[in-house]
Amino acid sequence: MKNFIYRIPLLLFFLIPIAVLAQHQEVSERPEMYKGKGKDSADSKSLLGAFKNGSVQGHFRYFNMITLNEKDLTDYYANAAGGGLRFETAEFHNLQFGISGFYIFNIGSSDMTIPDPQSGQYNRYEIGLFDLEDPSNKKDIDRLEELYLKYNYKKSSLIFGRQLLNTPFINLQDGRMRPTGVEGLWAEINEIKGTKIEAGWLYSISPRSTTKWFGVGETIGIYSAGLNPDGTPSLYSGQIHSKGVALLGVTTAINKRAKLQAWNMLTENVFNTAMLQTDISFPLKGNSSLIASAQAIKQDAINNGGNINQSETYFSKGANSLSFGAKLAWKNKGLETSLNYNRITAQGRYLVPREWGRDPFFTFLPRERNEGFGDLDAVMAKVNYSFPKSGFKTSVAAGYYHLPDTKNYALNKYGMPSYTQINTDIRYTFTNTLKGLEAQLLLVAKLNNGETYGNSGLIINKVNMVQSNFVLNFHF
Repeated sequence: MKNFIYRIPLLLFFLIPIAVLAQHQEVSERPEMYKGKGKDSADSKSLLGAFKNGSVQGHFRYFNMITLNEKDLTDYYANAAGGGLRFETAEFHNLQFGISGFYIFNIGSSDMTIPDPQSGQYNRYEIGLFDLEDPSNKKDIDRLEELYLKYNYKKSSLIFGRQLLNTPFINLQDGRMRPTGVEGLWAEINEIKGTKIEAGWLYSISPRSTTKWFGVGETIGIYSAGLNPDGTPSLYSGQIHSKGVALLGVTTAINKRAKLQAWNMLTENVFNTAMLQTDISFPLKGNSSLIASAQAIKQDAINNGGNINQSETYFSKGANSLSFGAKLAWKNKGLETSLNYNRITAQGRYLVPREWGRDPFFTFLPRERNEGFGDLDAVMAKVNYSFPKSGFKTSVAAGYYHLPDTKNYALNKYGMPSYTQINTDIRYTFTNTLKGLEAQLLLVAKLNNGETYGNSGLIINKVNMVQSNFVLNFHF
């Protein structure tokens, strides 16, 4: 018998806000995890002064997640609470030092160590609030997230060490308690008017929902590995050989209305991914505008895709993929509506380790990825609205995702059926005496539109499910 006590508020919350709309980003995702303002970072006269005049920011988070599956499949819930501090010195001869850490406690959740008795599958979502590598761990969940030395030159910077980074392919993917962190050398160059150049070499990554730092090859396979193109289980976890990832991104304003960005990510010995995207804005009457965007992503295997043994490789030798998408949006001061489309062709699977970040597709919605698939068509409509002077931002988005048959292993890595997804997102930023506090409710429904062949393992935590996410963030 299902526990209807926690079903009722979830279903009510899902039905009430359908008419109210907002951003579709991951839960509280932002380029900067700590938003507090510190002291003036002008050059200090001494090393001691640089530390004394440094800035301290804090971030505390509470996260409640509930997933309801169909029929007799297991439901899940989780409550997580945690906090962290970040310190960055003022500039000393253009140099800055930064450090941050975060801790998490499991304060009441389902038992993540027990599989669903009918499907044999383990929890997929709630475990991500804690430690994927140790589902029984409820207390010792902490991580040193940032530890870096930064050099500033005019409007540009060079950072070496552990840091939080956002790119199209490696990003925070902050939909749980803590984001993905990276370690390496990263440069941001802003000396050319209207152009930003980003480049770096990353040799270590700490994926979201983990506490350790891993070599780049080691990170590939920490999450579910899915199936090989021949339908056998993928065995590449711990078997991928790569020294690191080189990234280069250039974003430039062609004119006042058009922007172009190009990215290339070379994963040494495994694969290369290149992306080109353009965004054009057309001003309209009444302080509104029409925005048109287009995107193309091309991938190619390098050498043997990470391992000479093709049953233990990540990107099959000689494999490649192609994705393209388009977006048409209308927006004014408080309202934005958009229609989005994405296509992954049938020539191969689109592959980027889920441990590294979320999809850059226009059709992306939190709680599902289109990574691992080929021959995919996705269409998604979205409406965002910010209530003037109220602190409320709301959003609703609905998408249809047509995937290959679940038995077409060559193009369907994770056995995911076609599905429809509806997200409703409500956010409120407090002011006055509660300034610094933010609340969010993200509600997700995923409906099955494909053939599952009576296999409950293709349903649980994938389709015919409803999920609630309630988050409180406090920044100072």
